[in-house]
Amino acid sequence: MIHQRCRWCGTTSFRRLLCPVCAASDLETVRSDGRGVVIESHVVHRHRGVAHNESLVRFDEGFVFRCRVVGSAPHMVWVGARVRPLPGSDPLSGELVLKLCETDQRTDS
Repeated sequence: MIHQRCRWCGTTSFRRLLCPVCAASDLETVRSDGRGVVIESHVVHRHRGVAHNESLVRFDEGFVFRCRVVGSAPHMVWVGARVRPLPGSDPLSGELVLKLCETDQRTDS
């Protein structure tokens, strides 16, 4: 996943023209490894015949992005869960899909 880092203050952000902290326009493009922590989780029923999960994920680089999390029932994605990219998913296609890390990593911070 591609994100931006401000060259002035070091703040990371996703799809911004200006830094959200210092308003600088000097942003460098950086590739994320796609790992993060769920900070908010919702079960959504719209636009599909079945329920799915939408979560806000704070990526290890510091930015937050709304993603779909799979690998468990939609209501079983908990705040604090570690997630990683689903193999074969393409964030450039418009939807980022992540999956839960193994349950023995539930206590990682």
